[in-house]
Amino acid sequence: MRSPRSTPPFRLPRPSGPDRSSRPALFGGPRRLAALLLCAAAALFPTAPPAAAAAPPPVPGTLQGYDIGSVFSAGVSSGGYMATQLHVAYSGTFEGSAAFASGPYDCARGQLATALNACMDTIQNLQLATLEQATRDRSAQGQIDPVENLAGDPVYVFSGSGDSTVKRPVADALADHYGRFGARVQYNRSTAAGHAWITPLGPNSCTVTQTPFLNNCGIDAEGQLLGHLFGPVAAPGSGTGGSLIRFDQNTYAPGGSAAALSMGAEGFAYVPASCAQGSRCKLLVALHGCKQGYAYQGFGTRFVEGAYLNEYADTNDMIVLYPQAAPTTTLENPNGCWNWWGYLGDTAYARHGGKQIEAIMGMVRALRGSGTPPPTSGRTVLSSTDAEDGYVKAAADGSGAAVGTLEDLSGLALGRGTDGKVNRSVVSFDTSKIPAGKEITRAWLTVSRSSGSGDPWASPTGNRLQADLRTGCFGACAVEPADWSAAATVAGAARIDAFSSGSAVSTDLSAEALVALNRGGVTQFRLGFTTAPTGTAYLFVNRDAPVTLTVEYR
Repeated sequence: MRSPRSTPPFRLPRPSGPDRSSRPALFGGPRRLAALLLCAAAALFPTAPPAAAAAPPPVPGTLQGYDIGSVFSAGVSSGGYMATQLHVAYSGTFEGSAAFASGPYDCARGQLATALNACMDTIQNLQLATLEQATRDRSAQGQIDPVENLAGDPVYVFSGSGDSTVKRPVADALADHYGRFGARVQYNRSTAAGHAWITPLGPNSCTVTQTPFLNNCGIDAEGQLLGHLFGPVAAPGSGTGGSLIRFDQNTYAPGGSAAALSMGAEGFAYVPASCAQGSRCKLLVALHGCKQGYAYQGFGTRFVEGAYLNEYADTNDMIVLYPQAAPTTTLENPNGCWNWWGYLGDTAYARHGGKQIEAIMGMVRALRGSGTPPPTSGRTVLSSTDAEDGYVKAAADGSGAAVGTLEDLSGLALGRGTDGKVNRSVVSFDTSKIPAGKEITRAWLTVSRSSGSGDPWASPTGNRLQADLRTGCFGACAVEPADWSAAATVAGAARIDAFSSGSAVSTDLSAEALVALNRGGVTQFRLGFTTAPTGTAYLFVNRDAPVTLTVEYR
């Protein structure tokens, strides 16, 4: 028997009748609709209004053009949803994203009830497969940038076990959704954090959910997320070595009125001295959550001050843009949340043409300026050649090698099967398709799990799944028994870390492996565990789709 639990801060009443999803049955008239909208906005941060906070004096100004080479987004709660919307809708501009306490792209699908019951609580199934297909459909229709851009993009996800506002399975779904498109997800679920942005400057203890929603969990989450988005980062500075610019958001709002979009009149941008003096810089768009906006009941610049991003900006050539949502005077959005469920009638809120998205994109373009040269890099995604893919099984010492026969039924085998044989898989790519005359700067493999049994990464503990590279073919290009132990041009060219579902992206190919890619023909990779599993522990990959090799160049 289930134990009783306390009533959550807000739960929609269940509609009656045969159509449980119909709006009329759900809302029951204008007064009830208004009350539900008020509660929905409050639910993301269900506490009393914050006290007034002193802010450092910003410098009035405008957004000028700087030399910006890459753009990223980050946010918490409704800001986390908006950060993901920006990244997915404009993946040709945004190269990665970080989200605290939020869920997958367009989880709400324009429905308030879905937002509350599937994208915060878990009363309803959020239907991840449907969300994935809808994202792919929007890409095919040109409503968002091509989803292929997401492959290999760094994504940082944070969820605390103490967050009862956006529950853990919802954040799990965010990580899973990105994984389905080949993003490189780092997921921090190691703390008991409440619903908040996690920062060493947070005045709140880790587990609470209360104003100002800046929690100290004894970790440097900003160092983690920036390290994942950018690569290694320098230690933070004081956060006082630049200028905090206060600018007019009406300039960037479609129609010229920020208030009409539930955005504030004022936005902020922190510009470190190095960027102001002409250094090549990165841009991070940082999005507060509900009740954290500058215009919300005297909250002021507490998020701008406490997010622990300006400190890293000073030492890592990073401009931080702080757009501001604002409360409406009506019951549409009284707590200044970002638009992730379609309020104020904006049906395009999560794609090209979404009013808040386009306002922020206008700010990004202004900061990049007309003098910023367009990206000179390119990307090619190669699919493995099915006729040359396959797997080979042998005893742990390589004896008795034979070609596996279950590829069509189950996929490419890796690890130790029930027959005691150790499986290695070979995939083949026509790397002559990489544009001639380009310098390869980065490459990685993406594989998709089909099924499996046991955990070969833990048998023995610390086992590694690595990809060996062969310039040309290991033998004949069609898989043959000798491929199990044939010499590689570069052993351990990349590594694939443990994953239990969806897709996984390898580490970047080593510098030696990049050089070894065959620009004139075929390159093969052999996937296998470095140590034979001690018992039955295996997985099958890529039964229904080929392995891909993504190559970036300039």
